[in-house]
Amino acid sequence: MPRLSVLLIRTALVYFAAGFTLGGLMLVEKAVRIDPVLWRFFDAHVEFLLIGWTVQLAMGVAFWMLPRFAGGTSRGNEPAAWTAFFLVNAGVLLAGFGSFFGLPRAVSLTGRVFEVGAALAFAVHAWPRIRPSP
Repeated sequence: MPRLSVLLIRTALVYFAAGFTLGGLMLVEKAVRIDPVLWRFFDAHVEFLLIGWTVQLAMGVAFWMLPRFAGGTSRGNEPAAWTAFFLVNAGVLLAGFGSFFGLPRAVSLTGRVFEVGAALAFAVHAWPRIRPSP
């Protein structure tokens, strides 16, 4: 499995664990009223699970499984895929924790822009690899 796929999938699993942990803490708080500040993790919980886990897992599997170019070694525009990896993680962290720390809305918006940039960068990488069967 390529190094980038391993990184994407492992990072996705970290977000999976973190997202479900935050969700579990919020559920416990709902039942026994520990500390209402735990509800400030809601945005991070959603961000970690929807983008950090789901999207990043799909990117890792796609990077690994999409057809290679002629010769069987090239996976296409790898710098674009690496850019997508860094942008999606920066975007998840900015959008997820921006509201928790009470940062300006521009921080969360910047995170969303990074996530869109990651999607575009991954599309630039993957588009040539998607072709009809001979």
